[in-house]
Amino acid sequence: MGKYQQDAEKLLQEIGGKENIAAVTHCATRMRFVLNDESKANEKAIENIPSVKGMFTNAGQFQVIIGNDVPSFYNDFTAVSGIEGVSKEQSKAVAKQNQNLVQKAIGTLAEIFTPLLPAIIIGGLMLGFRNFLEGVPLGFLGDQTITQASTFWNGVNSFLWLPCEAIFHFLPVGITWSITRKMGTTQILGIVLGITLVSPQLLNAYAVNGTSAADIAANWTWDFGFFTVDKIGYQAQVIPAMLAGFLLVYLERFFRKHIPEAVAMIFVPLFSLLPTIIAAHVLLGPVGWKIGSGISYVVNAGLSSSFNWLFGLVFGALYSPLVITGLHHTTLAIDQQLVSDFGTTNLWPMIMLSNIAQGTAVLAIYFQHKGNKKEEQVSVPATISAYLGVTEPAMFGINLKYVYPFVAAMIGSSIGGMLITVTNSRALGIGVGGLPGLLSFPLKSYPWTIVSMVVTMVITFIMTYILRQVKALNKIEPALDDDDLSDLATVGAGVGASAPAAVTASVMDKGTGTVTEEMIYAPVAGEVIAIDQVNDPVFSKKMMGDGFAIRPTANEIYAPVYGKVVSVFETKHAIGITTATGAEVLVHMGLDTVELKGAPFDVKVKEGDQVTPETLLAVMDLTAVKASGKETDVLVVFTNGEKIDSVTLDMTGAVKEKSRIGHAEVLS
Repeated sequence: MGKYQQDAEKLLQEIGGKENIAAVTHCATRMRFVLNDESKANEKAIENIPSVKGMFTNAGQFQVIIGNDVPSFYNDFTAVSGIEGVSKEQSKAVAKQNQNLVQKAIGTLAEIFTPLLPAIIIGGLMLGFRNFLEGVPLGFLGDQTITQASTFWNGVNSFLWLPCEAIFHFLPVGITWSITRKMGTTQILGIVLGITLVSPQLLNAYAVNGTSAADIAANWTWDFGFFTVDKIGYQAQVIPAMLAGFLLVYLERFFRKHIPEAVAMIFVPLFSLLPTIIAAHVLLGPVGWKIGSGISYVVNAGLSSSFNWLFGLVFGALYSPLVITGLHHTTLAIDQQLVSDFGTTNLWPMIMLSNIAQGTAVLAIYFQHKGNKKEEQVSVPATISAYLGVTEPAMFGINLKYVYPFVAAMIGSSIGGMLITVTNSRALGIGVGGLPGLLSFPLKSYPWTIVSMVVTMVITFIMTYILRQVKALNKIEPALDDDDLSDLATVGAGVGASAPAAVTASVMDKGTGTVTEEMIYAPVAGEVIAIDQVNDPVFSKKMMGDGFAIRPTANEIYAPVYGKVVSVFETKHAIGITTATGAEVLVHMGLDTVELKGAPFDVKVKEGDQVTPETLLAVMDLTAVKASGKETDVLVVFTNGEKIDSVTLDMTGAVKEKSRIGHAEVLS
């Protein structure tokens, strides 16, 4: 039996069964499913599987976050399901059946730029370091720059230009290669095409604006007698390279279909590459340059205008939702074009702040839910990865789950984006989209960049606490803090009027009748566990009903619901409560403790008493129970199963007594 066999079996069942899975694979942390019908996946039940840390749907794939042990989970899943996994590329191909035209286009763009990101990011960091070495006069060096004062560092600065030039000036080579790789055509042809766009024989793109039309006509043209073609390079240009790369791909596909295989090795590359090179220099390059320059000009103008504060405010807020749709990948090309045209980008700084905001929101959730061990397995690494520029675990694992932290992060990044824009703090290139992103800015921009980062983090952190109280933005948690709940609850209030309705329950219509949501509170401090983990088959198999258990660390047992005591067992080990919604709740202290004949228990209530989560039901002597050889689990069981639609735990792991930890849906 594999380590994750039970969880894998549960996931297979709740995802709609084997017949609902078109393809399955996994990446570093996630199971990736392509489902025939996504509506059949029971997300609520999947989220409650112990190994599952979150889920989301993206690019036609239903992705379930498992964590670093996903290879072991994947092996157990394929064993119990009998489904043979596919490669990530095959999975993506199958997933496209669930995508519309726009999603397919965005997915293609993402897959083109993703392989280039490591080079672009490290290039941005090296440019930032070179800027510090050669561009910042230092007082202790007699107002000289480091390169002026040190032969060694001057050599380092000069040497670092080698990889920077390779990354940015020769970026079209990477783009055309990546397109052929993504589209499954001959990659070496893509590399050759890219080189023809940046060859030293051509006038460097960065020198074009400083060269007169007469000089270009005289020295930088191919003269074919009756027409000429400018010898213009496309260093760092994105759109010309993309247009040329796609033309090469479609020409190769066309000629492979129509040229006999016997001569395909010669004529397919010839008829694909040569016409593409010609088209790139005659039409696609000049047109693509103008398109790219036009886009970057519009974006730069918006971010440099008197209304740049509004642009920063809006883009800062909306970037995170763009990540959900995948549209954020389009910003990579715009950023790179801005760097090419203006030497810096004022778009990427806002993206950096958005990532920082998402990480900060998860950090706030960590403090709010401190002690929830299962959630910490997601929140801690998600915070770190977001601060290092990867926000998907933070967004999909935590923030979108609760909603309000996601909104708080939007607000924080909106204010931060406005601040970094109005102060004209521009980055030298695309860097690490988190806290290390500071290194991608010129030193003169450090003060306002740091201020923008701090403002983003502080506002996000505070808003995460404030928005927790807004019921409309709170997907799972109560509208009020546990401390606030304690203040509002009235000890001894009657059933049906025990506390404000917003505190105790909410009513919904499921189409087949009215369902009332009964809030559940921790009856004792300790560790929450699922009822199927209790070492008693009567409870673990839910013969008594659904519920949960807590392994206590304190002796005081409180009421888990608002209601009325209807029974106190003679042996004092169990108390029955009925709620205003009609739920019958059994509080059972310890396992097999009926044999102790009440000795370790001091019951504080009697039949007919009205109780709230503030009411002390009993004191259980944990030491005495353990000394008798009995387990101390405190169980909360909903015994009238015909009226209980579901019992949901929103928290697992360590909890405080009287804190809200879940809800039950009670049928009327």
